[in-house]
Amino acid sequence: MRNDGKFEVTLDQRKLKTPNGNVFRVPSESLARAVATEWDSQKEKIELGTMFLTGLCSTAIDNPGNLTKYQLVDHIIKFINTDTILFFSEEEDELYDLQKKEWLPIIKWACQRYEINIKPSHSIQEPDISLQDREAIRKHFLSYDQWSLNGFSYAVDTLKSVFLTLACSERLVDVDRAVYLSRLEEEYQCRFWGRVEWAHDADHHQTIARFAASILFIHLSSASHLSQKKKCSKAEEMLMP
Repeated sequence: MRNDGKFEVTLDQRKLKTPNGNVFRVPSESLARAVATEWDSQKEKIELGTMFLTGLCSTAIDNPGNLTKYQLVDHIIKFINTDTILFFSEEEDELYDLQKKEWLPIIKWACQRYEINIKPSHSIQEPDISLQDREAIRKHFLSYDQWSLNGFSYAVDTLKSVFLTLACSERLVDVDRAVYLSRLEEEYQCRFWGRVEWAHDADHHQTIARFAASILFIHLSSASHLSQKKKCSKAEEMLMP
């Protein structure tokens, strides 16, 4: 149901509301349909803990922490210094070679894409990230609206990686690949020491579900926003002498 340029979700002819009692209004029809599908997939017992899109929308609407767009970006940027793929281990040659093979292409892509010069750490010390590089990434995130930034924040929290989240959001890698790369050392160690199947699988599937929901949320939230930006850009080009 469309209302004032946003889309509402109805369940049994009643408007869905957030935990704070706000009417559930989202920025795109696709996102509204995705949330409705999430509710339709629930069985006899409603498990809100598995409804990640609903949770993300509720957070964006209620904004329980009263966070501004700039505070959300600051939260995301904090993860750069501890980004999963910026810590290489030279203690084991095979693991080190695997990290170089799998992570370096992502780092090189990020450097080209955002015009930065990021180098990984080869110790427990955090990588040296310049203020200029940090501001370049910050500027990129600020190009998104607050809805999309909630998705980015959730995604980065899930993988503990800004650069894997960016790579997935820009379709360089898919969700499964991004999750695998974020758990590279764990997957490597499991080859030698084995794994507790049910515990490992449950955690793995939970991570995929959380991250997939956040990436979908970003795309569905920013679709109309990016479309509007493209229209503005085209209009600006037409006005240029």
